Amino acid sequence: MNSEMSSKSGVAGWLDRVFHLSENNTSVKREFLAGLTTFVAMAYILFVNPSVLGDAGMDKGAVFTATALSAILGCLLMGFLANYPIAIAPGLGDNAFFTYSVVLAMGIPWQKAMAGVFIASVLFTLVSFFKIREIIIDAIPQDLKYAMAAGIGIFIAFVGLQGGGLIVADKSSLVSIGSFTVPTTWLTIFGVFFIGILMAKKVPGSIFYGLVATTLLGLATGLIKMPTHIISTAPSMKPTFGVGLEHLSVLSSPQMWAVVLIFFLVAFFDTAGTLIGLAQQAGIMKDGKMPRIGRALMADSLSMLGGAVMGTTPTAAYVESSAGIAIGGKTGLTAVVTGILFGFSMIFSPLLTVVTSQVTAPALIVVGVLMVSALRDIQWDKFEVALPAFLVVIGMPLTYNISYGIAFGFLTYPIMMVAAGRRKDINPIMWILFLLFILLLYVLNILH
Repeated sequence: MNSEMSSKSGVAGWLDRVFHLSENNTSVKREFLAGLTTFVAMAYILFVNPSVLGDAGMDKGAVFTATALSAILGCLLMGFLANYPIAIAPGLGDNAFFTYSVVLAMGIPWQKAMAGVFIASVLFTLVSFFKIREIIIDAIPQDLKYAMAAGIGIFIAFVGLQGGGLIVADKSSLVSIGSFTVPTTWLTIFGVFFIGILMAKKVPGSIFYGLVATTLLGLATGLIKMPTHIISTAPSMKPTFGVGLEHLSVLSSPQMWAVVLIFFLVAFFDTAGTLIGLAQQAGIMKDGKMPRIGRALMADSLSMLGGAVMGTTPTAAYVESSAGIAIGGKTGLTAVVTGILFGFSMIFSPLLTVVTSQVTAPALIVVGVLMVSALRDIQWDKFEVALPAFLVVIGMPLTYNISYGIAFGFLTYPIMMVAAGRRKDINPIMWILFLLFILLLYVLNILH
């Protein structure tokens, strides 16, 4: 019995040393709960990614496995290299651009488009290795960093409201309130109130308990179907593995280099904005900078490169990590737990069908409330700062894209600062970003 206790304390001690749990005032139990919550909040990507890329003609089974493996790789790298509670998996915006803009609209076969993803991944890794990404992120003004955090909060709350059926598309006004005659919508409403009451009572793990309670209610009422079976083997990646490497000759086309540029820039700023927002929420930022950001960016880059080889679109830091951070996740152990659970998901994938969008929606809505608190730190009394910050915040949900929101702010900031007579306060890198975003929007306009 003593040896068993010693073994347990030895494992706990090792985890404490590797992830610095004591220094960050956290515990193995809290980090595990945070990792589990993050996984539950983002597990939908295992089914959404194959569905989206399947529209491009890719094998859905192979994409399912590639999605899981690239998420495992990204989460483990983020956990062990950077010690951040931030999960990585294939990004939703990138897969939609790949399928609907590149493959279907431009008529480029998915095999050749995947070659473009691979080249963008290589460039991504190089700029991370030479710390170019780190320099750029450090140059972003603090007010715009706060705006990114708040904008992402509103964005994921909007995603939650939409996924839960509380907001629906409308031809005349773009969006409108959902129908309360739809039974599943009440699952979301129940979840929001359940989590909200627990949060008000300061119950640790409120969001996770809300997810569990909402799932159980859905199963009990028949609104969520019980899985037909529990275990299934992971599909083969043979139809997608290494396909991009076999079609690198397509890069002789200027059209494909435009595609590479867009993949590169969108992935760059999606992840940069998300990392800053999540770090702000987790209290990681010190003097406006992220410690170990170079390692975090390298973890992101390597997972993107691995995903491109396996056969999936670019990976990204996930805003759903905010659900785990809200529960108390503070170290890389949270990300590692999430990665391990992605591994288990390859075997127990049928069980993930009970985690519907109505189950995860309440978590996203509540986390949006937590993240939007960054608005209080923006200098609203200085219009040259207020306008760019506002455009970042409002641009993300209204364009349904984190990068576009960042673009609006970055294109406005230098102009406003010059108008206010504060030219000297502009970091030269911000002018470079200004030109890059003009180029990005110009290329997007041509392709559309």
